[in-house]
Amino acid sequence: MASHYESKHGLVYIPNEQLYMSFTDLRTIAQAIPEQYKDSVTVDYDHLSATVKGFTISVKVAERRPYTLIRLEDEGAPFHFSLTAHFEPAPGGTDFSLEADADLNLMMKALLGGKIKDGLDKAVDGLVALSQGKKPDFPGEI
Repeated sequence: MASHYESKHGLVYIPNEQLYMSFTDLRTIAQAIPEQYKDSVTVDYDHLSATVKGFTISVKVAERRPYTLIRLEDEGAPFHFSLTAHFEPAPGGTDFSLEADADLNLMMKALLGGKIKDGLDKAVDGLVALSQGKKPDFPGEI
């Protein structure tokens, strides 16, 4: 059974067309990966694969709706998941939000459910901070 998670909304001070374009090519997103993890990442326009703590996760772009939505899906993960980024025009920038859907069993849902929502919210907060010229607050390690 799929679990659905929604992030908070954040005002990113970049026009939605420009913000969308920065996400549409996964190679651009990979540039934001901290240097110590870049060796474990393989990326092209539509696919991204990363190995973290011995666990490999791969995603592909499943859908692009110009300037409003990009949806990623897993490629061979132990459970099916998708991540959707929403880019809605707003006064002064873009109303940005994320959604995740994951087929988690009860144990995985208990372990990861709250962390998924927190991670989505932190990603939105980080993008908002970057658009304001601030350093995002991403505590801990990947």
